[in-house]
Amino acid sequence: MPNTAPDTANALASLLVRAESLLDRLDGFLPRPAVLPDLTASIAFRWRRRGGVGALVPVAHPHRIALEDLQGVETQASQIDANTRQFVAGLTANNVLLTGARGTGKSSLVKAVLNRYADHGLRLIEVEKMDLVDLPEIVDLVAEQPERFVIFCDDLSFESDEPGYKALKAILDGSIAATSENVLIYATSNRRHLMPEYMHENLETKYIGEEVHPGETVEEKISLSERFGLWVSFYPFDQDHYLSIARHWVGQLGVTPGADEDFRREALQWALARGSRSGRVAWHFARDYAGRRKLELHEAAKSS
Repeated sequence: MPNTAPDTANALASLLVRAESLLDRLDGFLPRPAVLPDLTASIAFRWRRRGGVGALVPVAHPHRIALEDLQGVETQASQIDANTRQFVAGLTANNVLLTGARGTGKSSLVKAVLNRYADHGLRLIEVEKMDLVDLPEIVDLVAEQPERFVIFCDDLSFESDEPGYKALKAILDGSIAATSENVLIYATSNRRHLMPEYMHENLETKYIGEEVHPGETVEEKISLSERFGLWVSFYPFDQDHYLSIARHWVGQLGVTPGADEDFRREALQWALARGSRSGRVAWHFARDYAGRRKLELHEAAKSS
């Protein structure tokens, strides 16, 4: 009988070579694990996913606002500052939910505490809502690092069927794995419970004797916000607060406000045109006011 062993061995070797070649080609299509960047490259990073690969991208020019620049939110600032100070000291601290009126300094406070404690090892990672499903990967990536990380989710709100909703719940307090001690989540939202609330949901409420039992839909919505250990609320500014903030920012931009009544009138007209007396509106007014005054001085100097 003919000896077929050499032919079989050759065929098997050829098959293995082809299989290895195929695996090499497929390897380029498989998602690669995220790589930790140089954490000294910046104090702030953004999580970005390109081509199925996630990465921490350094922010070249972080917003360098100081806590002292935030007027009218001293109580809220002291709460967030104390929580962050505990965190960078290696002590227990809470995840923070900052909610309330728009333009009142929620995001700015997070950036300000980052600037205050960056030299103590604090780093910020900004994550968009659509990327919250990557939270477990982000936490695992930084878990063994000596720095302390605040994962920042700005202007957060959910519909009930969004995948990031469940990922955030699990990271906050609901996964079988404990969250790393060097990671906290700071989130801002205009919604107290991070989700829309509808009138018909109140119909699910049950009354047993004198006790009120919210329906399952309401309980589900409350369950996410309750996972944040610290709630910090922000409220609209009154007129005096708004004017004080506008005057502060004008001074910070290197301009001395004009006659008090003229400055007051201009600042209030600016707020009236925008329908808000928020800190953000005061900042926008200050930029316009300071720019106009500096241009007037520049043109006056050229003509003299």
